[in-house]
Amino acid sequence: MTSQLTPVEILNTPVHPVTMAGTLTAVQQFMAEPRLHQICTTNPEFVMAAQRDPLFRQILQEADLCIPDGVGLIVASRWLGRRAGQPLLPQRVPGSELVYHLAGLCAQEGWRPFLLGAAEGVAAKTARVFQEKYPALRIAGTYAGSPAPEENEAIVQMINESGANMLLVAYGAPKQDKWIYRNQDRLTAVRVAIGVGGSFDFVTGKSTRAPRWVQNLGLEWLHRLLHEPWRWRRMLALPRFVLYILWQSTLGK
Repeated sequence: MTSQLTPVEILNTPVHPVTMAGTLTAVQQFMAEPRLHQICTTNPEFVMAAQRDPLFRQILQEADLCIPDGVGLIVASRWLGRRAGQPLLPQRVPGSELVYHLAGLCAQEGWRPFLLGAAEGVAAKTARVFQEKYPALRIAGTYAGSPAPEENEAIVQMINESGANMLLVAYGAPKQDKWIYRNQDRLTAVRVAIGVGGSFDFVTGKSTRAPRWVQNLGLEWLHRLLHEPWRWRRMLALPRFVLYILWQSTLGK
């Protein structure tokens, strides 16, 4: 599917113009193919990190699917797309909502996801929430772990022995995406691997999403900053992203 989609280029970072339904269709196609497919939940922070991190930029450029998880990308695609003649991003595909759809799809198709990352016990609690919502769901395993090199071998072995064919990694970007990229040839049965950031925290109620009206205004980042002030350094990427987009759109006129 993604081979038929022309990605939107935002500051040299590809983002695929997919909806939630289109994302799930792509996942179904990926699961039928005999190799691992990496999905990235791209947002403005990803784009700005890629400007200074060559490996992360390469990962995003080589990923099988980069979904638009960030309202800033939707706005940027409209500013830049009309000038560049490239497609627009149709809607935001939030990773925190996608994980529920993936759990439901796994229950429907009989796939076995492995939940990796987040704080101790959070992945296991996430699995319980999913199984309560989707009783047919079979979770291959859960583990907090870390992206530290000394844990790598044991984690890869654990996932392979679990029989998982889907992997959700909650180490936060870019660590989660680099971990998947580094181990993609060693995860023998996994067909789809996706970095899901703080999604497990949202599922378990450890963190709360902004009200829908705040999301619709594109101010979810402000809600997170007010509730998680320790994120302020990461949030600095957002005004920088806006300035970069304005600069690029001005140059193109």
